[in-house]
Amino acid sequence: MTFHWSAATDPGRVRGHNEDSLWPRPDGAGASGGEAEAPFLAMVADGMGGHVAGEVASRLAAEAALEAEGDPVQRVLTANAAVVRRALDQPRLAGMGTTMTLAVFSPDEVEMGHIGDSRAYLYRDGTLTQLTRDHSLMADMIASGELTPEQAAVHPFRSVITRALGMESHVVVDRVTHDLQPGDRVLLCSDGLTTMLADAQVAALLAGVDATTAAAALIAAAN
Repeated sequence: MTFHWSAATDPGRVRGHNEDSLWPRPDGAGASGGEAEAPFLAMVADGMGGHVAGEVASRLAAEAALEAEGDPVQRVLTANAAVVRRALDQPRLAGMGTTMTLAVFSPDEVEMGHIGDSRAYLYRDGTLTQLTRDHSLMADMIASGELTPEQAAVHPFRSVITRALGMESHVVVDRVTHDLQPGDRVLLCSDGLTTMLADAQVAALLAGVDATTAAAALIAAAN
C-alpha cells in the first residue's frame, strides 16, 4: 500500500512565530507532499511555554521521537525525557512543554502515541471521526457533564491542558490503534486548526481533493 501524505503549518493570525513541529517537515511555505511505503511515521507537536521555549520543546521532542526506537508510545516517552532533561540543563526553559500525536502507518492499521490536545482524525466514506482524546480541562468537564461542547468552546480556560510532554518525568501516553482501508484519510493537527473549524468544516475540506490541496485549504480556512 502506498500512502499519499502532505504536511503544512502556519503561525496563524495572532502570534508572530510558530511553535509547531511536524514530520514529515514542510518544504518552506505552503503544503508539501509526497508518497511513502509502510511503515510510515507522521507526527505533530504543538509547543507551549513562551516565545522561545515552546518552539524549543516541540522541535526537541520531534527530533527525539524520530531518533528513538520502539513503538509509538515508547517514542513519545523518549521525547518527554528529552524535553525534561533540556529544561533541567537550561533553567531559562523551565516550564516548557509540548503536545505530541505520533502515528505509525502499516498497510492495515495505524498505531499512535498521543498526549495533549493535538488530535488525530479518520475521514472515511464521508464521515469524520476523532481518534484521540484531548487531555484538557475542557474535555474532562465535558466528559463529566459539567459543560456542553458549546460552553467549552468559549470558556476562559479552554486552552488549559492536563497532560503534555515536559510537565513531569513520568507521563501517561495514550496508545490508539485503528484499522485502515484503501481510501481512508488520517488528519493529524494542532488545536490551531480545531479551535477555528468545526468538524463538519474539516470533513468538507477533506472531501474529494488530494492531500496537498486539503492541507492548504484547511490552513486557509482556519486563518
